[in-house]
Amino acid sequence: MRDYHGIIFAYSAAPELRELVEARTAASLPFCGRYRLIDFSLSSLRNAGILDVGVIMQRDYQSLLDHIGSGKAWDMSRKTGGLRMLPPFGLPEYHTGNYTGTMEALNAVATYIRDIPQKNIILMLGSLCANIDLDAAIRRHESFGADITAICADHTPEGLHHRYFVGDDGLVDQVRFDREGDCDGLASLECYIVRREVLLDLMDKCRSGHLYSFHRDAVNIFLNEGGRMGVYIHPGYACAIRSVDGYYKAGMDMLNTGNRSQLFPADRPVRTKIHEEVSSYYGEKAISRRSLVADNCFIEGEIEDCIISSGARIAPGAKLRRCIVMRGCTVEAGAVLEHVIADKYTSFSAGTVLTGSPRLPIVVPKNFKI
Repeated sequence: MRDYHGIIFAYSAAPELRELVEARTAASLPFCGRYRLIDFSLSSLRNAGILDVGVIMQRDYQSLLDHIGSGKAWDMSRKTGGLRMLPPFGLPEYHTGNYTGTMEALNAVATYIRDIPQKNIILMLGSLCANIDLDAAIRRHESFGADITAICADHTPEGLHHRYFVGDDGLVDQVRFDREGDCDGLASLECYIVRREVLLDLMDKCRSGHLYSFHRDAVNIFLNEGGRMGVYIHPGYACAIRSVDGYYKAGMDMLNTGNRSQLFPADRPVRTKIHEEVSSYYGEKAISRRSLVADNCFIEGEIEDCIISSGARIAPGAKLRRCIVMRGCTVEAGAVLEHVIADKYTSFSAGTVLTGSPRLPIVVPKNFKI
């Protein structure tokens, strides 16, 4: 067993995700027809042989519990250790409302973290869409003898992000917050490898100072005290899902075989909860162009550049273009949908016409009927 323990942050649901997170966290959002976003962090840990993992939750986590279960799909169902779901059970002042920041979330489960037997902890976002080679990241961490290693992207992600600046010795000497667009430094994926004792020390300092942010507070404290922070650059597709248009763009990115091969490499499989279902059916006049279709679908209409989850029904004459259709949706005859995100079990009556745009896709909430 490796001397590493995983912590996944699955408590947050950015308000920019709107209807998609009315009854779920961002980590449990369906993705690419058969997965949930948290599958990527769980699988990255599993592929590195890290089987002791805690998932920090706070509210609206029933969907997450239903999906993860005991952790069997990731080989984390163990009598000792394994997967642990962590609702807030720390000091009352740390969970009276939504967590203000990552350090607040960590302090809310401080008793769990203090009991972790491993010497190192890997912190990951549950809403990060990336298949990270943690074996390579751990080797980098150990070779530098760093107390913290920040996992960064090899490209500039969309939206606001933090950037690390590395000195001649290969260690971080500066961090800048809320950058946007191309600029100097390395873009943080907000994933870290950190020594447990260092993390506990930073948690205590943030708690005593009523500080809540990992980056603005804990990282600044660590660097100002001369701490050794290294970086590992993740080569490949990566994006944190924080908004509806970001979620939509990431889904459409999966229609590109290059992006898909980076996110689903053969040597680092992405595991998920298995649904035993029959193959999809295509009618005689069905048309499917550049689309990803899961099992147990009935496709009798026309789909182009779409992602269709299991159990969807597309009637004859219906036309869908660049849509994300989640589990159990029904599109009746003659309906026309373009740039639409249809949440689970929505239905569209015959002749419905909905047209969004790539930057402003139309979101139809779960169980909604049009």
